[in-house]
Amino acid sequence: MENQEENHMAYDMTYASKKDIAKQYRDKLVTADEAVRCVKSDDWVTYGFFNARPIACDRALAKRKDELTNVLVGGAVTIPPVPEVVNQDPEGKTFTYVDWHFSLLTRLMKMMSPTSVNYCSIVFGETDWGCSHHAGPDYDPTKTGLRLQDVHILRASPMDKDGYFNFAISNACMLSWCMAKKVIVETNANIPRGLGGARESIHISQVDYVVEGENEPLFELPAIEATDIDRQIAGHVFKHLHDGCCIQLGIGGMPNVLGHMIAESDLKNLGGHTEMLVDAYYEMYMSGRMNNSLKAVDRFKTVYTFALGNRRLYDWIDNNAALASYHVGYVNDYEVIKSIDNFVSINQAIEVDLYGQVNAESNGFEQISGNGGMQDFVLGAYRSKGGKSFICLPSTYTLKDGTVISRIQPYFKPGTIVTIPRQMPQFIATEYGCVTLKLDPVWMRAEKLISIAHPDFREDLIQAAGKQKIWRQSNKK
Repeated sequence: MENQEENHMAYDMTYASKKDIAKQYRDKLVTADEAVRCVKSDDWVTYGFFNARPIACDRALAKRKDELTNVLVGGAVTIPPVPEVVNQDPEGKTFTYVDWHFSLLTRLMKMMSPTSVNYCSIVFGETDWGCSHHAGPDYDPTKTGLRLQDVHILRASPMDKDGYFNFAISNACMLSWCMAKKVIVETNANIPRGLGGARESIHISQVDYVVEGENEPLFELPAIEATDIDRQIAGHVFKHLHDGCCIQLGIGGMPNVLGHMIAESDLKNLGGHTEMLVDAYYEMYMSGRMNNSLKAVDRFKTVYTFALGNRRLYDWIDNNAALASYHVGYVNDYEVIKSIDNFVSINQAIEVDLYGQVNAESNGFEQISGNGGMQDFVLGAYRSKGGKSFICLPSTYTLKDGTVISRIQPYFKPGTIVTIPRQMPQFIATEYGCVTLKLDPVWMRAEKLISIAHPDFREDLIQAAGKQKIWRQSNKK
């Protein structure tokens, strides 16, 4: 997988060393309108993920809606503003938009354009692996089942003196996807320069067109106000942490609360290895709790594959040697995760059924989020020496009409997506406690999960478990 891509990179770098970098830049510098002229009808166009999504080129491409047909545009975790290819073509007459991990904005876009905005389920780490594994001199999409992009457009920091554009806060699979037929880089001076790691930059020799963007402010993830329930759940997880743990946090109020708790604790020598770098990592590092000194892998580095947070987080990332941006094929690699001792993975879910199945992405048929790399971290953390994996969720949620619904369900309703199969979860935590499910028979799982459900629903859950033949009279009530 690596050799083919690295050889391709080496060829480009040999070429780059023989050319004047400044001249290459001048020759490739065009307007956004000129750059997207390379897009043709029936093309497969991908955008950079997160803050790497292009703005100027997206506007320019949207202006071509009356002269193009059947253009597929893909991105992931779509953040504001709404892509113009959707905004200007809500009925999808020209553009069909695909998101590999639904965000709040994507859900709103789906409501606005139900047939032209779609979800594509992936294992996040494979987005990096697939291109480099399947593409090559003998590439044949009819045999591999993989269609490489016709055009890849991403936003990055301005070119440095050595000819590199940096996209470290949106690393993911970006460099692998630059194996597209045409590559367009749109620059933004507000994007911090994140150090590697690996594959956090692209060289001018690998780019077809350069567009100088308008340096719009980066999207900052709004602070999620933690609730008392978030604090209680974080408290249950915190009891399992100890000196030397390596921590992976997902998005949300509870993980940020946990980060605050760690920053104010007496824990020491913690490590960080995470898909998403969030504000809590800044706090843990600045408090001196997270120094990565005990990690056998990437020692003294907090590893991440993308970052979403506030401006303070982005400023902290800029040229910071204590952080390492890696491609998602490395960060989410099961073998890498399990090789890190005392790895603790903490993720959130929407609901869990009495069999231990975890739904972290849908409300019935309605797509809410995506699976991302959750499976990799759940399994990798459990297989780590001394590692632990936590799935966290409040015990209930409330509908607009005031109806309270249990997040611990007897079984899932039709259309519900199983993100984590019942064989994989280790710890499940709500505000009422934290239980482990590994090696438990079905009736024991039901008993444990009911014990951390909201008290108002426990009797109903017991009755349902009885009807499902997964409750024994000897069970505790």
